[in-house]
Amino acid sequence: MKKCSYCGKVYADTATVCEVDQNPLWQVDPPQLPGTLPPPPPANAREMIDNEHIRLLAIFQYIFGGLAFAGLLFLFLHFLIMSTVFGTAISSSSQKNPGGPPPEFFMAFFAVFYLIAGVMLVAAGVGNILSANFMRKRKYRAFSFVVACLNCLQIPFGTALGVFTIIVLSRDSVRAQYPSG
Repeated sequence: MKKCSYCGKVYADTATVCEVDQNPLWQVDPPQLPGTLPPPPPANAREMIDNEHIRLLAIFQYIFGGLAFAGLLFLFLHFLIMSTVFGTAISSSSQKNPGGPPPEFFMAFFAVFYLIAGVMLVAAGVGNILSANFMRKRKYRAFSFVVACLNCLQIPFGTALGVFTIIVLSRDSVRAQYPSG
């Protein structure tokens, strides 16, 4: 009996690849009887550990990508609030301050800020989701590496995710799992 290391689906001994996610299958040992010694670790224990680390990193990158899109919603809500506040200040003629800049200037500045921040959040979200997909399929290691480096700029959670991704992708055993090396 063989089992998929990713989804856990069980297959016959003749199968080699999971039909759901195309990951390699592992031989499942029969249950151990009480009082017997545990079996020795499999010869490919390093590969099993690498697969588990890549699987966890892909999950965390999906989450981080989702948080980027949640941040985009927060940014939009903030824009609505600020436009309401400055729209009220612009329409109010009683708050004329001849010494300070007009509210239109502040709103133009904030519009540029919102646009740049929105583009960065969309890029981070799409990049992390694509990287997670590529890591699961063991494709485009360089792309995942670049996304991990960019994640390091997002303190504190992005830094942790980026550093761990760089560490895992730098292993020779993981590099061997990717088709381009």
